[in-house]
Amino acid sequence: MSHHFHLSSSVLPLSFFPGELGARFSPAEPRPLASSGGVAVASSSRALRPHMAKAVAKEAGAQEAAQGSAALGWAARDASGVLSPFDFSRRAQKDDDVTIKVLYCGICHTDLYTIKNEWGTAMYPVVPGHEILGVVTSVGSGVSKFKAGDTVGVGYFVGSCRSCECCGNGYENYCSGMVLTSNGIDPEHGGAVTQGGFSDVMLVNEDYVVRVPDGLPLDKAAPLLCAGVTVYSPMMRFGLNAPGKHLGVVGLGGLGHVAVKFGKAFGMRVTVISTSPGKREEALERLGADEFLVSRDAEQMQAAVGTMDGILDTVSAWHPISPLFALMKPMGQMVFVGGPTKPLELPAYAIVPGGKGIAGNCVGGIRDCQAMLEFAAKHGITAEVEVIKMDYVNTALERLAKNDVRYRFVIDVAGSLGSTS
Repeated sequence: MSHHFHLSSSVLPLSFFPGELGARFSPAEPRPLASSGGVAVASSSRALRPHMAKAVAKEAGAQEAAQGSAALGWAARDASGVLSPFDFSRRAQKDDDVTIKVLYCGICHTDLYTIKNEWGTAMYPVVPGHEILGVVTSVGSGVSKFKAGDTVGVGYFVGSCRSCECCGNGYENYCSGMVLTSNGIDPEHGGAVTQGGFSDVMLVNEDYVVRVPDGLPLDKAAPLLCAGVTVYSPMMRFGLNAPGKHLGVVGLGGLGHVAVKFGKAFGMRVTVISTSPGKREEALERLGADEFLVSRDAEQMQAAVGTMDGILDTVSAWHPISPLFALMKPMGQMVFVGGPTKPLELPAYAIVPGGKGIAGNCVGGIRDCQAMLEFAAKHGITAEVEVIKMDYVNTALERLAKNDVRYRFVIDVAGSLGSTS
């Protein structure tokens, strides 16, 4: 994902994916494939913890360790973005690997952009998916953090260089060698192209797996692996987590609705800023926001000038951003977490006089992701989801493109993938 801001007469390209994908493969070339495999069992949100999880692990784990396994997923073959069943192979499990039977996988706007090649990075066939929750079926001999039967998650990336300053400080998400969970290139495994969580099994190094705390319903927790950490991480980094501070949240979609929940759990005053007046009741009564601003209403916007300590902009489509900066107090912080495909325009006068800050955020590191899940479990934070079967995925993607979802689609992979091929 890439953002472009016009600042005065300059254009500042800010890469949303730290470290662009290096080598590319054309659709016609034979390609190495990355890791996953297995067929699953239908389950409810938390039905596989703990006793059924152990049974699943015992059933599926043994044969996966010694050799690579067959995998079943749904993949896009071209820029139409249409997904269909796809048989492929995962690599053999290594000593530090965890093999995971996928139970649920959320659908993110990034998946939509990738399969339609809107960023020009797609390496077809593409199995999307990076909001993955599942159960460990086997572990390598060197794994110390997980065991068969554990409920775990995998987010936006499955590898990094481990040696740079970002990795050393717990920001693997900004490593130039970050390996995307889907449509990434994995240099540690021969330059294999990674295939994501719209598949029955994942194979991931233990250092890029997170533990899912008890108490979180798996279907509603899946989007937290991307949407949750994407808003939680900058809130922690920029001090937008202090009780009594005033947080603005632009957009009430997959990211925005989770941002509202985290903001309220931190004890903040939260205002939702939206172009859609019809979302007022949802924001205030269901999600617990304190105030609601219609961004197209000049009177409402004027009344809120200079009231906010910071703003999270979660919108993935082009929108005017100068008026948003006026809502912040002097030295307020704006953080962009959405990924519009068209450049956003920002005149210098919107930030210079008030000393206002502007930053971007790409998901979060493994440390932040684990902390986010634990905070979410403690405060009962989950995403609002629509659970679907795999054979509905193309319709879901069409609806997502129209923002016709409240607020995140989640695929019941274990309960549907084996029956759709």
